[in-house]
Amino acid sequence: MEITDIKIRRIISEGRLRAVVSVTIDHMLAVHDIKVVQGDERLFAAMPSRKDENGVFRDIVHPISVSARKMLEDEVLDAYSRHMALLETEAENSDEF
Repeated sequence: MEITDIKIRRIISEGRLRAVVSVTIDHMLAVHDIKVVQGDERLFAAMPSRKDENGVFRDIVHPISVSARKMLEDEVLDAYSRHMALLETEAENSDEF
């Protein structure tokens, strides 16, 4: 499996939700609504989910293995970090003018 594209769809500044991300896998499959969440100890990627009839949220797509989850999360969080650094640089540069 190769992640061929990551798009930061939305940045959120309030609450624990930090961003909403879309990932393309092998140029063939898009997964939308992956969330970057600030946990108690670190950022993590939460898979798309929906509430079932009992009010429990269940992932509707997710990596099967621990290694696949780590790879996906690492790449999503890396893309988020790069995006935030770029926004910060742009803000600093606009302050200079």
